[in-house]
Amino acid sequence: MSAEQVSSLCEQLVKAVTVIMDPASTQRYRLEALKFCEEFKEKCPICVPCGLKLAEKTQTAIVRHFGLQILEHVVKYRWNNMPRLEKVYLKNNVMGLISSGTQSILEEESHIKDVLSRIVVEMIKREWPQHWPDMLKELDTLSKQGETQTELVMFILLRLAEDVVTFQTLPTQRRRDIQQTLTQNMEKIFSFLLTTLQQNVNKYRRMKTDLAQQPKAQANCRVGIAALNTLAGYIDWVALSHITADNCKLLEMLCLLLNEPELQIGAAECLLIAVSRKGKLEDRKPLMVLFGDVAMHYILSAAQTADGEGLVEKHYVFLKRLCQVLCALGSQLCALLGSDSEVETPTNFGKYLDSFLAFTTHPSQFLRSSTQITWGALFRHEVLSRDPLLLAMIPKYLRASMTNLVKVGFPSKTDSPSCEYSRFDFDSDEDFNAFFNSFRAQQGEVMRMACRLDPRTGFQMAGEWLKYQLTAPVDTGPMNSKTGEGLCSIFSPSFVQWDAMTFFSESVISQMFRTLDKEEIPVNDGIDLLQLVLNFETKDPLILSCVLTNVSALFPFVTYRPEYLPQVLSKLFASVTFEVVEESKFVVSVQAPRTRAVKNVRRHACSSIIKMCRDYPQLVLPNFEMLYNHVKQLLSNELLLTQMEKCALMEALVLISNQFKDYERQKAFLEELMAPVAGLWLSAEMQRVLSDPEAFISYVGADNKIADPVMEDPSGLNRSRISFCVYTILGVVKRARWPAAMEEAKAGGFLVGYLPSGSPIFRNPCTEQVLKLFDNLLALIRTHNNLYMPEMVAKLGETFAKALDMLEVEKNAILGLPQPLLELYDSPVYKTVLERMQGFFCTLYDNCFHILGNAGPSMQQDFYTVEGLASQLISSAFINLNNIPDYRLRPMLRVFVKPMVLSCPPEYYETLVCPMLGPLFTYLHMRLSQKWEVINQRSILCEDDAADDNPESQEMLEEQLVRLLTREVMDLITVCCVAKRGAEHNSSVAVDGDDDEAMATDVTPPASAELTELGKCLMKQEDVCTALMITAYASLSWKDTLSCQRTTTQLCWPLLKQVLPGNLLPDAVSWFFTSVLKGLQIHGQHDGCMAALVHLAFQIYEALRPRYAELKVVMEQIPDIQRDSLEQFDSKLLNPTLQKVADKRRKDHFKRLITGCIGKPLGEQFRKEVHIRNLPSLFKKVKPSLETDVLETNEDGEDLTVLFEP
Repeated sequence: MSAEQVSSLCEQLVKAVTVIMDPASTQRYRLEALKFCEEFKEKCPICVPCGLKLAEKTQTAIVRHFGLQILEHVVKYRWNNMPRLEKVYLKNNVMGLISSGTQSILEEESHIKDVLSRIVVEMIKREWPQHWPDMLKELDTLSKQGETQTELVMFILLRLAEDVVTFQTLPTQRRRDIQQTLTQNMEKIFSFLLTTLQQNVNKYRRMKTDLAQQPKAQANCRVGIAALNTLAGYIDWVALSHITADNCKLLEMLCLLLNEPELQIGAAECLLIAVSRKGKLEDRKPLMVLFGDVAMHYILSAAQTADGEGLVEKHYVFLKRLCQVLCALGSQLCALLGSDSEVETPTNFGKYLDSFLAFTTHPSQFLRSSTQITWGALFRHEVLSRDPLLLAMIPKYLRASMTNLVKVGFPSKTDSPSCEYSRFDFDSDEDFNAFFNSFRAQQGEVMRMACRLDPRTGFQMAGEWLKYQLTAPVDTGPMNSKTGEGLCSIFSPSFVQWDAMTFFSESVISQMFRTLDKEEIPVNDGIDLLQLVLNFETKDPLILSCVLTNVSALFPFVTYRPEYLPQVLSKLFASVTFEVVEESKFVVSVQAPRTRAVKNVRRHACSSIIKMCRDYPQLVLPNFEMLYNHVKQLLSNELLLTQMEKCALMEALVLISNQFKDYERQKAFLEELMAPVAGLWLSAEMQRVLSDPEAFISYVGADNKIADPVMEDPSGLNRSRISFCVYTILGVVKRARWPAAMEEAKAGGFLVGYLPSGSPIFRNPCTEQVLKLFDNLLALIRTHNNLYMPEMVAKLGETFAKALDMLEVEKNAILGLPQPLLELYDSPVYKTVLERMQGFFCTLYDNCFHILGNAGPSMQQDFYTVEGLASQLISSAFINLNNIPDYRLRPMLRVFVKPMVLSCPPEYYETLVCPMLGPLFTYLHMRLSQKWEVINQRSILCEDDAADDNPESQEMLEEQLVRLLTREVMDLITVCCVAKRGAEHNSSVAVDGDDDEAMATDVTPPASAELTELGKCLMKQEDVCTALMITAYASLSWKDTLSCQRTTTQLCWPLLKQVLPGNLLPDAVSWFFTSVLKGLQIHGQHDGCMAALVHLAFQIYEALRPRYAELKVVMEQIPDIQRDSLEQFDSKLLNPTLQKVADKRRKDHFKRLITGCIGKPLGEQFRKEVHIRNLPSLFKKVKPSLETDVLETNEDGEDLTVLFEP
């Protein structure tokens, strides 16, 4: 290797690097240059001299960086094959570069410093401490040369800690060697870091005011910052004693630095990590020094200074850190106080609370929200919650909450000081809105805790605020609502105040009723407030909605003064028919479409009435006649209410009628209530419409072409009649019940006998009425399912071609797209007649299945014994499933099949559930398999298709729907077969949950994962059993991680265990096992899934390998499997006489065997492997002192006293 060779190669490399980095290069040139550089790194035998030459100070920064990258590549990928002398040569040269090969600290590029420190760390990871015992001494020597070298040494120490402790990017034994050696030397390292920090800070302070010394001061400041960053990498994991050593000198220093603008963020970061440490309480006690006078003074003065300088990003970031420090201090105090660690409440606790309150009242919404969890912990704490200082803080905290609940601070606006801060913290108004909603919920929690300690103050404040709001003039602000002239929009100053006040009063009043004894409740004050609210009149829908919430919040006072009930009812009934434009009540043509705000008020009033009847039925019962007459009057005008509103009022009546506790009287009432529905539903015309898809389409007007799709809707009334009937049946089925108390049920004539098991059989007063209407309901469901047949879809009119499609709202919910804020309240609920039609079909479909889902729990044996029920359901609900889209199939499974199966008594499993579920599960498996096949084909074909970039593209929606349907199906199977029935399907998390749900890594299935009675019943039938097993195991390789993990942990093993005693075909066993391994290939990159699938594969192999040699054949096909290791595992497994190895060891061995089929994340699939060799073991039984522990021989038996002599 000659110097000329090196020079000419270097020239070529310089040219190549220049081409790569030059923006003007063509794509072809750049690729060629890149290829040349990569091949050089991989293959050239003279990388080291070339790299060193390119890294010389005389080259440009880009070239030097490339030279250093070459050296890093050599250390990472070629080290194991380098001769010893070349290693020494490289190491000495790299240390030389640190010593004299870089520009000065202020001039050198940060990426050069970074790569240089990386090279040293890569060498340390391979050779320290065994072959390079003096490494720390060498770094120490380097740091004595000056600031430039000291900063690089800091980078090296930080990078080392990150790789070894934080990211753990090296083999276990090497990691252990290095970490233990670091720990042994930690005292030296820590004192080195502290001394470096102190010396540089002192120099910086001395010189920063002297202009002549400015560059020198800057250099010291840089080293100070590097020292703080490095400390932050160590404080997290070193023994707490190092942090609190020497009378907490480190903490004291960090507090001092909080007032040094250039170093304060680094200092706050270190302080935060120190104060957040967990560990033994005893070790954490010294951290209480931060409640001392000195520390408190520095923390608070730093906060005041930073805040006093206006909104500058740097200061704001610092304030956030300080706020976190105070929160962490509060958590430490809560942990230490009241435990056995003899910690007293600090004398500065009051000062601490004041400063903490200052953050809670800061204009930044983000800072305010950061304090909430700590306030909650303080109010909950057994000792602190009795502290007079904290109790005195409650009114101040509540006063602050009154401001903090007001929703202002949208980044796009300028109507509050918070807006400016929000622009730093949130990308959009939607972002801020989502944050604020969860912040407000959190405040509600904390306010309730505060009111538990002091209920009266909260109530008093709520009363004052409510009175103020009732008398304050309405300010609609600059934006007028589209609902009407002079009305509020959701951003109007008046509405945001009303909204905040309502939330406040709701939170504190409900808590007061929970906390105070009956005698202590301030009934007179409450009733006074209620009267003020009832007398308040407004035509603004948003404010009226708040008024109704206040009526509900104050309603518990009526239980003490029932004479106010009629007034409350009148107020609510007036709001049920609320309109902004009075005239529209009397116009028979189509009303101007109501806006969401108006609809919400009406819906709100209905649900308040229902809630009142549900929670206080005894109180309302004496006024039943008045309530009934009110409702009759409203129902007499067909156009006055929407169908949903009519049914809500009927539901309220049914809830009260349950209090008659008399079967005959309730039955008579329900008959009277449902007479109009029965008349309509059973009429000859309706029967014809419900049982013939073509007649149905014509009746609801979906075959028309409409000229004015906003105002014209000739069939609206027909649709509302069908909706009214279905809503009413649902309301009655949901709400009519027998008394809960056994004695009352007996006396009222509800008890009809006992089951063989001894449990009582009740009858529901609604049964007779509902079953009378049942046939037509099934006819409607059959017709609705048949609408999806291609020949029926073709009959839809031009305007309604998409009538059976999803609503936009549903699409957005599935794709996770946020709704634009203002539109929610200001836009009409349905903008066009097509949207109304879509809404009609969607709601109708859901409600029919809600009725079937509620029928079982409601009517019990009277429903389950309907003659031929199974075949009736199969020929209606399950007809034409092939054409029914995923978005309709999902609710059917969730709201009908699942509740019906869960509430069905075991006596009817054979006659009803199995005949229904058998064909259903077989069909669902076929459907899902086909869907996933299409998706997999698509991902193979469309690797480069641009459609995927568009989040609303149809494909993405379809794929997400298949995922949600898969979860629904797997959840249904799990609930039927495995989930404990007592734990009413807790296993099913909200099915629309994000894919990013934290993947639990708890993999052993719960011990109780036995099959349910229904599961056993289903598994007895061969075809059903096959469908269940195949669906469960095939789903492991469908691309839905959440579904895979749930199925693996809850379903797969219990199902397989059930069939183990029988004779399984060898092919079937191989298929199950292969399915699990395929699942690993697809989901192995997710830790939670991987752990669960490995556990399942291990269970199957251990249980079935002794009977089926075929499993070994499957194992042998795993890529890169080590045959001898497999033989060893097998022989231990098959030889019962051998002592069993611990479960964990066996499982780890098995996991190593199947590593070849565990999928990796895309980012790691093509990564070049880095191999770091283990060095001879460092820690023998007796640990020799580090100085003498220089190993004489290495693995290759070379005589190596020390590889790297200093």
